[in-house]
Amino acid sequence: MQHLFTPAGEVALAATLLRRPLLAFDFDGTLAPIVARPDDARISQAVSARLKSLAAQLPVAIVTGRAVADVRGRLGFEPRFIVGSHGAEDGLDASAAAARAGALNPVRDLLRTRGADLAAAGVGIEDKGQSIALHYRLAREQARAPMLILEVLAQPGLSVQVFAGKMVVNVMAPDAPDKADAVHALVARCGAASAIFAGDDVNDEPVFVSAPPDWLTVRIGRDHPASRARYFLDSPAEMAMLLERMLVLLARIDAS
Repeated sequence: MQHLFTPAGEVALAATLLRRPLLAFDFDGTLAPIVARPDDARISQAVSARLKSLAAQLPVAIVTGRAVADVRGRLGFEPRFIVGSHGAEDGLDASAAAARAGALNPVRDLLRTRGADLAAAGVGIEDKGQSIALHYRLAREQARAPMLILEVLAQPGLSVQVFAGKMVVNVMAPDAPDKADAVHALVARCGAASAIFAGDDVNDEPVFVSAPPDWLTVRIGRDHPASRARYFLDSPAEMAMLLERMLVLLARIDAS
């Protein structure tokens, strides 16, 4: 990876914008900084205003681990698409959504049984319907907490997807789509010729891995040298600058 704010990154960004791409973004750690309590997460006015301006010109999507209803009120603008629960919640197939939510009922039963143990370890349970997040950012023993979570989930016959994130373990139905499935589906839905996708965590890597050569992928943070993203930004603090650069380049394209 190389930093996006380089001559090569500028050329790639301009070339991708020329194709009128879908603009897709993760939320936590990408548009908004990671915070100790997920309920406190918000995007800055600078990011919100620039996204709103971009959404008037190109299809904009938020593809997040949060539930759709949760993230919608944190944006300050209305994107064309919001996909929640790491790609599983797209609002299109109610019966499939209900089936995926129902597939997590054994997990809910298990967490009710072991809830006191998890709470004592500082683990917070967030049920999003089509996914369940087990947060341990506030745990006193942050090495022990994920081990306890995985121990609780290691039940014979429990058929689920389990994957880690930044101070969180996520649980989803075994057939739930991921963010790569979601972004490719959104590109097809809006008829875009390409996509720009930015994300910061392990659940964003499937998008980076599956992206065609004419997509532009950006990882937020340089702490993952094995990432398959083409470019990186150092932190969410650089996001407003990236969005402003997109607006400038789009204005040049429209004027040419």
